[in-house]
Amino acid sequence: MRVGLTGGIASGKSTVSALLAELGAVVIDADRLAREVVAPGTPGLERIVAAFGPEVLTPAGEMDRPKVGALVFADPELLRTLEGIIHPLVRERGSELEASAPAGSVVVHDIPLLAETGQADRFDAVIVVDVPQATQLERLLRDRAMPREDALARIGAQASREDRRAVATYVIENIGTREDLRDKVAEVFDSLVASGGRTDRR
Repeated sequence: MRVGLTGGIASGKSTVSALLAELGAVVIDADRLAREVVAPGTPGLERIVAAFGPEVLTPAGEMDRPKVGALVFADPELLRTLEGIIHPLVRERGSELEASAPAGSVVVHDIPLLAETGQADRFDAVIVVDVPQATQLERLLRDRAMPREDALARIGAQASREDRRAVATYVIENIGTREDLRDKVAEVFDSLVASGGRTDRR
């Protein structure tokens, strides 16, 4: 059972991902893989430097993520260049990890830009974590101390709520308490297991 998990920035997708892992799913985190494939000494980082210049490296030789982020969010062409380097590497590594999962597992691919990159058809089911844009903005301002203009730009750079919901098999609305969210995630997970995924649920 291959499942895609996505949601807009500050939707609570990472919390849902953690809850699914607690329930027994094998979670493959695209954000974590995106950091791994551009770690120092990797071909991915070499390609980043070739495309953006050595000034996007920290003194320690790592990719300066805030600097690269500022560049690409201000220039759609640079964003496409970055995605063209990182996304194929992440998919390749994700496929390797999926192949090593126990037979019959519920394998959840946590992909922030699943809708934007047209990957919904790759999965047996897609879970979308959804909140109103006003909630996203409130959380970014409150929890991340992000300037309002930057927060709106980050939200605007992602797919709309309508576009994400259009590819969803399951929509988890994260506007209640943590316990409310846990109950909703457990309900979705049980449905996935019933439809054919094996789990070591504890």
